[in-house]
Amino acid sequence: LFLAVCAVGIGGTFQYGYNVSIINAPTQHIHKFLNETWSSRYHKELNPDLLTFLWSVIASIFSLGGLCGALIGGSMAIRLGRKGALLMNNVIAILASILMGISFPTGLFELLIAGRFLIGINSGVGLCVQPLYIGEFAPKHLRGGLAMGTSIFLTGGILTGQIIGLRELLGGEKHWPLLLSSSCIPALAQLLFLPWFPESPRYLLIDRGDELSCAKALKRFHGSSEYRREMEDIQRECFALDGEKPRKPWQLFTDPAVRWQLITVIVMTMGQQLSGINAIYFYATYVFEQAGIMAEKIPYVTLGTGVCECLTALSCVRSNYVGRRCLIIGGYLLMTLWCTVLTFSLTYQELYSWVPYMSMMCVFAFILSFGLGPGGITNTLTAELFVQSSRPAAYMIAGTVSWISFFTVGMLFPFIVNGLKQYCFVVFLLECFFVAAFIFFIIPETKNKSFLEIKKEFNKLNFGRNA
Repeated sequence: LFLAVCAVGIGGTFQYGYNVSIINAPTQHIHKFLNETWSSRYHKELNPDLLTFLWSVIASIFSLGGLCGALIGGSMAIRLGRKGALLMNNVIAILASILMGISFPTGLFELLIAGRFLIGINSGVGLCVQPLYIGEFAPKHLRGGLAMGTSIFLTGGILTGQIIGLRELLGGEKHWPLLLSSSCIPALAQLLFLPWFPESPRYLLIDRGDELSCAKALKRFHGSSEYRREMEDIQRECFALDGEKPRKPWQLFTDPAVRWQLITVIVMTMGQQLSGINAIYFYATYVFEQAGIMAEKIPYVTLGTGVCECLTALSCVRSNYVGRRCLIIGGYLLMTLWCTVLTFSLTYQELYSWVPYMSMMCVFAFILSFGLGPGGITNTLTAELFVQSSRPAAYMIAGTVSWISFFTVGMLFPFIVNGLKQYCFVVFLLECFFVAAFIFFIIPETKNKSFLEIKKEFNKLNFGRNA
C-alpha cells in the first residue's frame, strides 16, 4: 500500500506542486529571454506592457490547462481506468517538458506557453485521478492516512521546486530551461513504477464487472488473509448501485440524493483556495524583510514555509486516529486566529521591535494550520462522500471549482492587497470562520465508515424525515 501511494503520487500531485513552485525562480531570466527573442525577431524593443502581458500568459496559462485537465480527468478515469489514466497522463507531461526545454534554443517563446498549458492539463488530471485511485484501493481503516499521500506529494513537490529553483542549482540564467523541463523526471518515474501495481479493485468489480481481477487486486493491496472483508464491502456497494453506470457531472446537480455532498465539496474546495494561503505567501517576503533578513537570504528562509507544509502533511497521516472532521475544523479555526493576530502585527509593525518576529511566527503558524486540515483533508473527503458511480463526476466538479477559484484569486488578489493592504486578512479570517462553521453543522465524521454508511448519513440531510 505504501509503495502504491508513492508510485501514484510521484506523477500525480507532486507534478502540480512542483510546477506551481518552479516558475517563480526563473522570472527575470524568462523576461530577458522574451526581450531578446522579440528584438531578434522584429528588430525592436519589446513594449513593457506587452512584456507584462506575455509573462502573465505564461504564468496563468497553467491554471487554464489545469481546468481543462479537471474537465477530462473523470472521463479518462472511467474509460482508461484509474491506473490507465495516470499512465496516459505522463505522456502529456513528457511532451510539455520537451516543448519548454527547446523553447530557449529555438527562440520560440510560444513553445513555452504551449508547454505550460500542457503541464497544467497534466496537473489537472493528476489532482482529479490520484485521490480517486488511492481512495478506492485503500482499506477502510487506513483510508484517511493513505489519502494523505495526495497532500504529502503535493507539498513535497512545492518544496522540491523551491530547492531545485535556487540559483546555485537550476535557477540560474544558464539552466532555467532545464529547470522547466525537469518535470519529465517524475513522469518517467511513474511510467517505470506504476505498471507494477493493480488497477483499482472497485473500478474492476463495479465498473468492469471483473470479480476475479478485483479479488487478485485486493490480495495484492490488502494481503491474502485480509481481502475478504473489503471484497464484501465492494460487493454490497455494487449490489446497492444495481448496475448504475458512471454519471456525468451535470447529472449530480439535478440529483437530490447527492445535493448536500455536492454543496459540501464546492464549499470546501472554494474554502481551500480562498483561505488566504496565497496572501500569506505574498506577504512572506515583506514580513521577512521587516524582521531584518537580507533580501538575498529571503529565498532560503522561504524554504522554511515549504518545510512547514511538508511536516504538517506528514503529521496529518494521524487523521486516521483523530478524524477528518476534527482536523479540518481545527485547521480553519486556527487559520482564523492567525489571520487576526497577523492583521494586528502588520498594523503595528513599526511600533515595537518584537512585532516583526510575531508576524514571522504567524506566517509559519498559518501555513502549519492550513496543512493540518484544509490542505490535506479536502481531497480525502471528496472521495468519501460519494459512491462509485458518482465519484469521478464529483472529482471533475471539485477540480473545476478549484481551478476557477485558483485563477480568480490570481486575477483579483493583487487588487485586494493594494486596496486593503494588511486588512485583506480580515476578508480571509471571515471566510475561514464561515467554512469551519459550515463543516461543524453539516459534515458528519467519516472515519472508519464505508461509502454506503456515509451515504446514509447524508440521506438525513438530503431527505429529512423521509430518509
